[in-house]
Amino acid sequence: MEILNKHPGVNLKVYSIWFNMYPGDDRSKWNNTLLSDSRVTQFWDENKIVGRWMVDQKVVDYPRQILWDAYLLFGPEAEWQDTPSPLISWGMPVYHRRHKLMNDLLPLLEAETTAAVTDIEGPEPAVTVPQVHRGPEEFDLIVIGSGSGGLAAAIRGAELGKRVAVIEASTIGGTCINVGCIPSKALLQAAELYHVASHHSFKGMPSTSTGVDWGAVFQQKDELVAEMRKSRYEDVLDAYPEITLIRGWAKLMSGTRVEVKDVNNNESETLHYTPDKIIIATGAHPWAPPIEGLEGAGYLDSTSALELMTRPASMIVVGGGSIGLEISQAYARFGTKVTVLEIQEDIIPEEESEIAGELTDYLREEGLIIETNISIRQVRKDERGYQVISENMNVTREFNAEILLMATGRRANTSGMGLDEAGVNLGRDGEIIVDDYLQTSNANVYAAGDVTGRDMYVYVSGYSGKLAAENAINGNSRMYDTDILPRVIFTDPAVASVGMTEEQAYDERHEVKVTTLPLEYISRAKVNRDTRGLIKLVADKSTDRLLGAHVLAPEAGEVIQAAAVAIKAAMTIEDIQDIFFPYLTMSEGFKLAAQSFDKDPALLSCCAG
Repeated sequence: MEILNKHPGVNLKVYSIWFNMYPGDDRSKWNNTLLSDSRVTQFWDENKIVGRWMVDQKVVDYPRQILWDAYLLFGPEAEWQDTPSPLISWGMPVYHRRHKLMNDLLPLLEAETTAAVTDIEGPEPAVTVPQVHRGPEEFDLIVIGSGSGGLAAAIRGAELGKRVAVIEASTIGGTCINVGCIPSKALLQAAELYHVASHHSFKGMPSTSTGVDWGAVFQQKDELVAEMRKSRYEDVLDAYPEITLIRGWAKLMSGTRVEVKDVNNNESETLHYTPDKIIIATGAHPWAPPIEGLEGAGYLDSTSALELMTRPASMIVVGGGSIGLEISQAYARFGTKVTVLEIQEDIIPEEESEIAGELTDYLREEGLIIETNISIRQVRKDERGYQVISENMNVTREFNAEILLMATGRRANTSGMGLDEAGVNLGRDGEIIVDDYLQTSNANVYAAGDVTGRDMYVYVSGYSGKLAAENAINGNSRMYDTDILPRVIFTDPAVASVGMTEEQAYDERHEVKVTTLPLEYISRAKVNRDTRGLIKLVADKSTDRLLGAHVLAPEAGEVIQAAAVAIKAAMTIEDIQDIFFPYLTMSEGFKLAAQSFDKDPALLSCCAG
């Protein structure tokens, strides 16, 4: 046989060849690309794995060339039949197709040969799935969800010596790595580079941008997501033998009983567990308010907006918060005409009004249309595109675009989980109600991350997952605390804040003092020839303590952490003024802003102490 002639030296006794498929795989796409569409190809030697090719190109026992050649031997022309999967009992959501001709071909594959085999050529798979662990029948801790909060909880449980199961019905990694932070920021960075190439203030430099290869931009984004999902989630799980990954839909029963249904809803594959404790970390999903005609017209959300195969000519974005503005600016910089509609008086209404106002001006200068105080009454769609009808103070307006994106918030993933039967109370918007220890109304069930409706940031999810695990295992000893929580909106210029706004400080009855430093006083901004933005500090006049910091600057996210540390350490404005900050950094602006409480920044020389 050709496969044996090509690979002398390999003792290959193959009793069947399995091509594993996942729900949604299209059988019609298999022609000549089977290994790209399947996720794992395995050789079995009397029910023992003797070789595996996974999409990360990790090979066990045999180089993947053997597996590829085997596919070529039996591939597109072969007939297939459904075959029960030996992996279902491990929770892997797969089914198999086996060649009908296999029994006739098996004798031809039994051979002994003699030389080594090197690496390969062959198609590269586009999607990865983690290895599925075999675990114990029962677990001390079950974590539902494999995002930042779920993985942090599982790792902490393993570190504390517990047998942990992570139940996941979708793609491992949760929102941030797959459809949130990573892909959106990758797209934003590409858009910024494209924009700056033709919009800069340096003399003698070309100011042109050639056309964009939209497909290449999105392919590179997807490749980054796959690589980071593997390195930050799949490989991390593989490093903990105490953690078992179970593929399926989790439903809570009474007490701590957990039912796990096969992702294909195969009732015969339903599993049941009774752990000591449960942590729910199922995250949240994009949400849109009820608007006449919206559901019938259809719309993009923050996930599907990052998956468009072609760039739209025009787009309406409903929602002027962080997600809406980031996506809006990215598309606008690539050439889409973008209209942002915000119901409140300002975009990013949780931020200082000075920052919201200046950012609005900068975005409008780039060509974005931003409309505030907009109350949407109806959405229509026809062959021309979308029509969004608004009404405000008896004035009706119509906005038109090819694409409609609803960026109006997120809601917890809690439906269909049996939380009522388990005695887990929910809030008005479906979020799980927890106390300061992240414990739910069921004493044996905790919740972490976005599913609680609190502080929907990936780094908070990680923190809360670890905290929930510690409290679930060791007893309620650590309280949830996000009083000093820095946040960043990755527009350009970016917005970063920590601590109190001026209004909040007055509401808390502080004796408030405030300073605002335009970026034109910061040397780094002058050298960059980009002085868009400001730094605003809020302090208590009687104690001189810093209460809040708010930054609008291209590197705002790199500045804000110094302010967070200062607030955490209860530092005074004088303390900040006395700290060394490296010259010609944007973070030096934090010190300059502190100095501006007492001095006119226009009268300070470079590096003035």
